[in-house]
Amino acid sequence: MGLNLDPRQRAMLEEMGIRVWSPLTQAALATTTVQPEPDALAGVSERVAPQSAPRERTVQAAHLTAPAPADLQPRVAGVESMGWAALQQAVAGCRACALCSGRRHTVFGMGGFVPPSADQPPAADWLIVGEAPGEQEDLSGWPFVGPAGQLLDNMLKAMGLDRHREVVLGEGKAAQGTYIANVLKCRPPSNRNPEGDEVAQCLPYLRRQIDLLQPKIILTMGRFAAQALLHDSVPDVHGQPLGKLRGQVHRYRGIPVVVTYHPAYLLRAMGDKAKAWADLCLAMQAFATLTCSKPGVDTAEA
Repeated sequence: MGLNLDPRQRAMLEEMGIRVWSPLTQAALATTTVQPEPDALAGVSERVAPQSAPRERTVQAAHLTAPAPADLQPRVAGVESMGWAALQQAVAGCRACALCSGRRHTVFGMGGFVPPSADQPPAADWLIVGEAPGEQEDLSGWPFVGPAGQLLDNMLKAMGLDRHREVVLGEGKAAQGTYIANVLKCRPPSNRNPEGDEVAQCLPYLRRQIDLLQPKIILTMGRFAAQALLHDSVPDVHGQPLGKLRGQVHRYRGIPVVVTYHPAYLLRAMGDKAKAWADLCLAMQAFATLTCSKPGVDTAEA
């Protein structure tokens, strides 16, 4: 099935320096083999304003871990049955791990169609899951607002998506909403990698967000986001590099999951943008197959 990009979307891709991706065939999808377009996502970084240094995920020094505050409290009970408004309040007041001591804001998420009431989740067909807030996100309380966020917005636009509004794909086609969230809701010190206890405390919040949002497809960005959602469905997922998780459609509680690189990594590794564009094309193909109720995408069942 082709992507059926309209003239506006094709013109946008060309303006970004991205050649339109050729439709992936059913045979290619069946073997989970994705051939990246050499110039895919080329030129995108040139349109990302260098507001601050990209997120660094290689800091390992133990002294960068936030000291445990004296007033840590157990995570509030009943997260798995909370409504949207109660879940937001629980995240905002969470003091279940040491990250609460250094945060300015928790980062709950953003996007989707505006719900009719505060206790209803936004309507979103797509869920983008990142790893953790960075400095800009901690200051604003919103996900992906720094340089990596600008690149993510360009990637979404290349897919015909927009986190800030609903996107109508054409006559007879339903609008698509996009919601963005992170595994961690507080910024780790110096943007270091998430630690196991931090993920364990925050993951129930993300799981409940997914339960309430009920997205049609999930796109995980970065190794820690992929590991968090595929822990129960992919054997030894924590021992696998991101590259081995790409190129196939996984499942989280029945929802298709496609794995790709974190935008902050792509700002440092220009050569992997073609691979990221291949991932986005695979996700679009999986979504199109899902919404059209036609077979053709090989999936790794949970």
